[in-house]
Amino acid sequence: MIQIAMVEDDLELADVLTQYLKQYNIEVTNYEEPFLALSSLSVNKNKYELIILDLTLPGMDGLDVCRLIVKDYDIPIIISSARSDITDKVTALQLGADDYLPKPYDPRELEVRIKTLLRRVHHINEDSIPKEKIKLFNLNNEKREITKDGKFLKFTAAEYEILALMIKREGFVISREDIFENSNILNADYENSGSLAVIINRIRHKIEDNPKEPKYLHTIRGMGYKFTNE
Repeated sequence: MIQIAMVEDDLELADVLTQYLKQYNIEVTNYEEPFLALSSLSVNKNKYELIILDLTLPGMDGLDVCRLIVKDYDIPIIISSARSDITDKVTALQLGADDYLPKPYDPRELEVRIKTLLRRVHHINEDSIPKEKIKLFNLNNEKREITKDGKFLKFTAAEYEILALMIKREGFVISREDIFENSNILNADYENSGSLAVIINRIRHKIEDNPKEPKYLHTIRGMGYKFTNE
């Protein structure tokens, strides 16, 4: 099991990343406060193989944390930050960070960057790192395209928005409220009219072999929906 330390005060994001990376044999220990992370590093100097570091943290700026880690430890660092200022990126890399991943990003990209960085820095044999699982459904955000087993699926704008969100949060239950909060198209009229259930049903007819017995898009009674991609 690859051991990674993450310094991230967004606990919801930290949980999503932790659960996602676990399936690739990567165990993440998250520290909400930078001082706790630095204290853990001093006690467990050789425990972690890589650090994922946010820049906007309580009590200490992430760049200062990066500087201290680079000064005292020989461990690769991936900066994970919503700060878009190019100066922050340049400064982080000049301080010694090995990679910079701007938020928001797909957890899949983080997983690939971790494996690539560990191979480069520690010369890890590629066979020792678990291979990425082949996904049946794939999302291309830039082209707004979704494929199933390599074949393009045709969706309305609302159908695409909902399924894209579910693919990004694969394996997690998504409430109706989450769907409306994260959609650029759906609004209160959809929520009040019950149209969401209609759209979900249309999506099932396009992605399921048997929409009445869904294998991919599941209704979790009283909670919302969950998408599985295998």
